Amino acid sequence: MNSGRPLPTPLSRPPPLAPLPTLCPAPLHAPEARMLVLAVHGSAVPEAGATIARLADRLTAITGARPVVGHLDVQQPRLGDVLAQHPGAVVVPVLLGDGYHRKVDIPAVARAYDCTVAEGLSAERDVTLAVHARLREAQAPLGEQADAIVVAGAGSTRPGGNDGTLAVAEGLRELLEVPVVAAYCSATEPTVEQAVERLRAQGHRRIAIAAHLLAPGRFTHALAKCGAWAVSAPVADHPRIARLVAGRYAAHGAGVTADECGLRGPSPVGSG
Repeated sequence: MNSGRPLPTPLSRPPPLAPLPTLCPAPLHAPEARMLVLAVHGSAVPEAGATIARLADRLTAITGARPVVGHLDVQQPRLGDVLAQHPGAVVVPVLLGDGYHRKVDIPAVARAYDCTVAEGLSAERDVTLAVHARLREAQAPLGEQADAIVVAGAGSTRPGGNDGTLAVAEGLRELLEVPVVAAYCSATEPTVEQAVERLRAQGHRRIAIAAHLLAPGRFTHALAKCGAWAVSAPVADHPRIARLVAGRYAAHGAGVTADECGLRGPSPVGSG
């Protein structure tokens, strides 16, 4: 029976992502390209390392060189140990928010080894589109579309630390015609469980979680148990994240500019 609520508009399928360019080789007279170090949080969940390894594989295909991964917590090698072996490297924080790790921890370690810290990934359009693509993938086997979305971020108490999650929620509102709210796995409210319950109380039944998270871990495991209709996968190994990280690196360490390699400028709207 139709309750009078408009049917949700199907998730749009924009044009596919353009092929990832390979970074142009540096001129012969240019200094040797600087090492790319990925600063990641780290997780005790084995799948997290595999996800980051897939990101590294994509970056190797784009840049022609294998990046090195340094962890901020839990896993080895730690970021400080990696930078001690690669002084002067370009460090790209593979983090979706500008919280304490991005603003304090990483710069402090990088300064000790004369390394450059690139911008993180917070609030970038490519992140929104990667989350959107993962959401479509999660819903495809179910044969229906969500009637409400919760964008689930890690959560931060630091000013500006949740801006990335809020930006993704705003971006999904532009792409979809269903309610989209932001919620958090820790540190602040609303929690994901609170957001799901509020939407359910409003009559929504197909509530999907759009995970604004990079890799599997305790947060993704908790999302799987929150009673949502669908939960999307994290995004670190999505092609758009590799494209974004490569652009950060090109701006600092590849011997060429991002413009020369086609990595700067508006990202084409797409799902893949």
